[in-house]
Amino acid sequence: MTPAAPSPCAPPLTLPAHPAGDRFGRDRGALRLPEFLRRPVGKGEQVAAVKRLMREGDLHTVCEEARCPNLQECFSHGTATFMIMGKDCTRACSFCAVGTAAPAPLDPAEPASVARAAARLALRHVVITSVNRDDLPDGGAEHMRRTVEEVHAALPEATIEVLAPDFLDNLDDTRRVASARGLAVYNHNVETVPRLYPRVRHRARYERSLGVLQTVAREFPHLKVKTGVMVGLGETRAELFALMEDLRAHGVHILTIGQYLRPSLKHMPVAEYVTEEGYDDYRARGLLVGFEHVYAGPFVRSSYNAAEALRHAQEAAPPAPLTDSPPPRP
Repeated sequence: MTPAAPSPCAPPLTLPAHPAGDRFGRDRGALRLPEFLRRPVGKGEQVAAVKRLMREGDLHTVCEEARCPNLQECFSHGTATFMIMGKDCTRACSFCAVGTAAPAPLDPAEPASVARAAARLALRHVVITSVNRDDLPDGGAEHMRRTVEEVHAALPEATIEVLAPDFLDNLDDTRRVASARGLAVYNHNVETVPRLYPRVRHRARYERSLGVLQTVAREFPHLKVKTGVMVGLGETRAELFALMEDLRAHGVHILTIGQYLRPSLKHMPVAEYVTEEGYDDYRARGLLVGFEHVYAGPFVRSSYNAAEALRHAQEAAPPAPLTDSPPPRP
């Protein structure tokens, strides 16, 4: 189906970004955000308390490492997304603020440390993500599985969500994580449209990510399958609509859509900023395509208000059964 063009009289769906600047620190205006995208930095006591708790357990959060704009809000509510397997990633995606370096060995005590921290925060929904660990034979899948199960043992009433890597297309590793006791949501982000993968996700493959999502949807029907997309990277409206159709055809239940915010001048520039009308447009299209829940907005991230997204998906009418999927769009 060809998407309808917005009315000429409708509010704009996007706003132009600042010039790209350069990676040597000149033209700092390239990182200046529009007024509607500015948020205060969190310094309250509850924010500090969550940070202390993480440091006491030698733990990391993606909120801090990825410079999430929602850090103040989430930490002030006593929530955080645990990032396991260290703070150094083996990949260097051009959008991501997480550091790239040779990672340290896995800490065998980390799963229990995450469980203790989650229990001290009295979390009702726990989100666990990780850096890419392409240096490990299983990509860290067993470590992630152990972390889920330790958290489940400590908080048996909590729902648990993972935001997992692609494990370099080893679907047995994907299955190892998806079969963890206590898991409710399996999230793997596609991040962007297929055309932009070589520029945005250098070592990832669109078809590989679709395979991960489809495998979980087919083989673990008790799980909610989730993915996230950034906008403002240079994608077109038609490309994003086509991406939505691909994702639904491969079994995704929950879609998050948020604005790409450039972490530094070393990262790829923002192509445009999506307005609230643009997110309304994407949200309506996603629900029409058949997602159980579409969470779209400038500050939406994969793990932001994750419990709310799960609740909406659980309350929605179940989608049609997954059938044979079409090949990914070129």
